[in-house]
Amino acid sequence: MSTWLVRHGETEWTLSGQHTGRTDLPLTAEGELQAVAIGKLLADHHFDTVLSSPMQRAVNTAKLAGFGDRVQTNDALTEVDYGDYEGLTTNEIWDRAPGWELFRDGSPGGETPQQIEHRIDALLGEIQTLGPSVLLFGHGHCMRAIGARFLGLPVAFGTHLRLDPSSVSVLSHERDGPAIVVWNRRVPTRAVVVADAAMRART
Repeated sequence: MSTWLVRHGETEWTLSGQHTGRTDLPLTAEGELQAVAIGKLLADHHFDTVLSSPMQRAVNTAKLAGFGDRVQTNDALTEVDYGDYEGLTTNEIWDRAPGWELFRDGSPGGETPQQIEHRIDALLGEIQTLGPSVLLFGHGHCMRAIGARFLGLPVAFGTHLRLDPSSVSVLSHERDGPAIVVWNRRVPTRAVVVADAAMRART
């Protein structure tokens, strides 16, 4: 069984470093290109189920990647609730709470690490019933938590799993147990544009 994770493409707040939980931002033009590039990477793979966070930045990444006719939204893939820290950068949060770490400290008015862990555990349990190959479109901290809990590690381990916008990761149950097969792979959007232009020139 394999679970593929796609973090949504670029938004204005991924560029500025602002924490984006429940604020429903659109993709930038570059983010849309990134989504198309992801689709080209995934085009040859079969997925039994395709799920997405209901946020437009995730759903539109799925659609632009070519999964618009199959994607189903799932609230459990919504980004972590940052509460009072929504829209702030990490440096701005550290001005209020020096040394703050999301997966250790949670957010005032938002989710606690225990709540995040419970939500992700329930999601992973559901995924096991959806077929041998599942594709998920979602968000950075939520998917870092998925990576940690898939490995059976505390959600705090997600701190150590960097996950960039428009990245693809693969988790799999191997002979010796759960494993990270690919993590944080990105597809250069410019290379995709050049390849498309070359293909058009040949026809």
